[in-house]
Amino acid sequence: MPESAGARAHDVVLRHIEDSLRSGELKLGDRLPGERALAERFGISRASVRDAIRALEVMGVVRAATGSGPNSGTIVVSDPSSALGVALRMHVASHHLPVEDVVGARTMMETWALEHAAAAPWTSDQLDDARRLLDAMDDDALPSQIFTLLDSQFHVALATLAGNVVVSTMMESMREAIRGYIDDAVAHRGGWEDVVHVLRDQHKGILAAVEARDGALASRLVREHIEWFYNQSV
Repeated sequence: MPESAGARAHDVVLRHIEDSLRSGELKLGDRLPGERALAERFGISRASVRDAIRALEVMGVVRAATGSGPNSGTIVVSDPSSALGVALRMHVASHHLPVEDVVGARTMMETWALEHAAAAPWTSDQLDDARRLLDAMDDDALPSQIFTLLDSQFHVALATLAGNVVVSTMMESMREAIRGYIDDAVAHRGGWEDVVHVLRDQHKGILAAVEARDGALASRLVREHIEWFYNQSV
């Protein structure tokens, strides 16, 4: 398959992986053939194959490791949140995606997730990650940047309880974009010591509602929590 202006190398290799996964010829965890084999198979240069692998790594489709051994080579991993996360971070940073719209999308997903989590078949053990994150955020000596990292992970952990893989993936991909606008707000607003106490109380109320399987309350509290902080930052 010769290279052409209309068929970029990574498109060719990606189509091959997609077709192979669909047919069962390739499974998650399998290794791709080496550079030379792919170049010969598709009629493209080895440099183009390397560019294709780099693009697929950024997209979260493969993981490439040099050297030898069981973890070497290019392995199909399929991490869709990686590609979505990179795109969101870049668009928010360039102001192409307004923060208000990111907050609106986040609110829509989280309220839906916590409402549906009430009837989902999760166990108390599955809340352990959220509890640990909540405990870690209680440290008064915690820098705001670490708090916001734990905060974003806390929200992802709760959204995952709904059991919807697509929503979980989208929440994971939004994690850094969410953290980014929160960090910016903290840096420009000041008064972090006052804000953090409110956030802790709000987090505890949300978790208590989730534990009680009160979906309506959990959904309302997380909406109020997100909107309260956003209103503090504008």
